[in-house]
Amino acid sequence: MILNVLRRLPLGGALMLSATLLATTAQGQSFSLEQVTAKAQALAGQTYQKPVSNLPPVFSSMQFADYMKIQPRAEKFEWRDQKTPFKLAFYHQGMQFNAPVQIHELVGGRVQEIGYSPDRFNFGDLSFDRDVTSRLGYAGFRVVYPVNSAGKEDEVMSVLGASYFRVIGRGQIYGLSGRGLALDTATMTGEEFPNFTEFWIQRPAPGDKQLTFYALLDSPRATGAYKFVLTPGQDSLLDVQARVFLRGEVARLGIAPLTSMFLFGPNQQSSKRNFRPAIHDSNGLQIHTGAGEWLWRPLNDPQNVEVSSFEVTNPRGFGLLQRGREFANFEDLKDRYDLRPSAWIEPRGDWGRGAVQLVEIPTADETNDNIVAYWVPAQLPPKGVPLQFDYRMHWTMDEASLLDKEVGWVRKTFHTDGELTQANLIRHFDGSTALLVDFTGPVLQKLAAGETVRPVISVSNNGEIIDSQLQPNPATGGWRLALRVKVKNVAQAVELRAALVSDKRTLTETWSYQLPPRSDVQRSF
Repeated sequence: MILNVLRRLPLGGALMLSATLLATTAQGQSFSLEQVTAKAQALAGQTYQKPVSNLPPVFSSMQFADYMKIQPRAEKFEWRDQKTPFKLAFYHQGMQFNAPVQIHELVGGRVQEIGYSPDRFNFGDLSFDRDVTSRLGYAGFRVVYPVNSAGKEDEVMSVLGASYFRVIGRGQIYGLSGRGLALDTATMTGEEFPNFTEFWIQRPAPGDKQLTFYALLDSPRATGAYKFVLTPGQDSLLDVQARVFLRGEVARLGIAPLTSMFLFGPNQQSSKRNFRPAIHDSNGLQIHTGAGEWLWRPLNDPQNVEVSSFEVTNPRGFGLLQRGREFANFEDLKDRYDLRPSAWIEPRGDWGRGAVQLVEIPTADETNDNIVAYWVPAQLPPKGVPLQFDYRMHWTMDEASLLDKEVGWVRKTFHTDGELTQANLIRHFDGSTALLVDFTGPVLQKLAAGETVRPVISVSNNGEIIDSQLQPNPATGGWRLALRVKVKNVAQAVELRAALVSDKRTLTETWSYQLPPRSDVQRSF
């Protein structure tokens, strides 16, 4: 194996071998992940070189609205003259995308750079010296494929900024993002954002239904080699092979990170009047543990940064999901949150001991991604030894299909003030917190004769369950669990868990909810 050879070489030898490997590919040898891995390992032994901006002020000072005026010309898509249904378009440099990335094409074993040309772009009404664009480059790329109907060129993947990427399937629009790596997210030292600095994209044959590309990742404390295989469809799939090398100390290493946005919803209503019942790209974290348990954690927009860890050995899956995607739950014709996909991570092989972490960050509006989820391995390897993680990403609007058929799920969580109905039928708010959890699914609609349903509930030491009621919900065919909770200290979090069981089996996933700490400061959003 190339990696074994590299471990026995001094740094200079590793660099020469990396260059030789790439040259060999140019002579006809098939390109592979091992070659990018060799380059990542050699890079890890060198001093980090920060990407240098080459943007003139007119591009570096752009606002988002102006940047979006720079659009690719359809007639200049890469592979326009090929019979493949895949096409490539590119992002221009601008704003914070200030350093160009290298993009290569793999054709018949040959590596050839896809050269930058301003002729590929329509700059709209932007005013600048056109000569300056000749010295610029690409910030990223887009994958175009007829996923919705034959002959219609739909953008199905976007790769832009640091190690971020987004994917959509049939009938979907962009929402949450995937990332190559997360370093020290929500730590006192501050997060480090690795960059994909170089790409190698395989030109697909006319009948190919998949697109393969490779990426080199670089940052002050890590490097990495990645292989991506994109399969567009009703649910688009992205198979990922990651090989990561650490070049410095890392407190929190996040594998297969997802980044999303949650502003408000039924479990946390807006303090301002808004015609939208909810604004979010995702409303919960779902985890399938190695032991087979299913967990559902509704998201919050907290007053302070909150980090929740779920210890899991050999996870079977985790993801940020958009449940309850009926249009009436959002009522937004402009942003169409009902059409934004969920992303589900399905590990390949055993990942060992570790934890799925959820980071929730306060945000004042929907323009900021404030939700992050990733896998944290319990142990990191020595410097120079790669971490190897393979996984499949599902980009789907069919969230129920991710669960086992015999598992019910949480349809919706409501959070409100606790109340009692007095003898005169007037409601009395008693200072408690009320939580209503709607469970649904075929398993609850097809209970065996005589099979009874009951809740199993637990609460952390900072809370007390003062009342719980379970009743059928004829509107959904499921069951509604109503809880009244007394919070002992509002400055501390309360953790709650609940699931529905019968005498014979567990019927549903486990609802795992946090009442986050709050202060007396009144939020204005």
